Amino acid sequence: MTQDPPETLAAYPHPIIAREGWPFLAIALLVALALTLASWWVAAALAWVAFVFILQFFRDPPREVPSQPDAVLSAADGRVVSVGIAHDPYLDRDALKISVFMNVFNVHSNRSPVDAEVRQTWYNKGSFLNAALDKASLENERSALQLVTASGAQVTCVQIAGLVARRILCYARRGDRLARGQRYGFIRFGSRVDLYLPTDAVPRARVGDKVRATESIVAQLHRA
Repeated sequence: MTQDPPETLAAYPHPIIAREGWPFLAIALLVALALTLASWWVAAALAWVAFVFILQFFRDPPREVPSQPDAVLSAADGRVVSVGIAHDPYLDRDALKISVFMNVFNVHSNRSPVDAEVRQTWYNKGSFLNAALDKASLENERSALQLVTASGAQVTCVQIAGLVARRILCYARRGDRLARGQRYGFIRFGSRVDLYLPTDAVPRARVGDKVRATESIVAQLHRA
């Protein structure tokens, strides 16, 4: 029996700044204010720059969900770095792999690419290589979800830590139901998301494309 999604997976009427960033922002603000009040101008200026950087990193704007049936949405903001047939190590199958690299200036909130049930989850410890590299898919710290749509299509969605990223946050659990565009996780400070789709899915994104989580369609599932 499928359990109700936890509160963190509910439709996300959220503040523009992601809650994952609130502690970092509070600390940065206190430091900047303290240095300013102490008249340590150079240090204060650097602290305010750091505060603004953290503020932009944790922004989390609302997004509109495309209505096209069978569309696979980007799970992350960033640049497409890989599109092609590859081995899905989680479901041990050939798959269409689409990878999106997020730099530190992208929104880092992760969203479900399809309407689906979470059938299985995986977490693997690993390295912290540059997430733009192909080998990061298998060597870096990562968290993966097996998503199964109503038509039976299986999508593997993988959050991958990067060179700077040190924390993957995944709120989805086995048995949860996710809607397209629903927020399910966050990665702090530079990272990557891989999607493994059925081989008959049609890619709608190319290497080099800049995409936005929820709003950009990266592939189309085959309609039975």
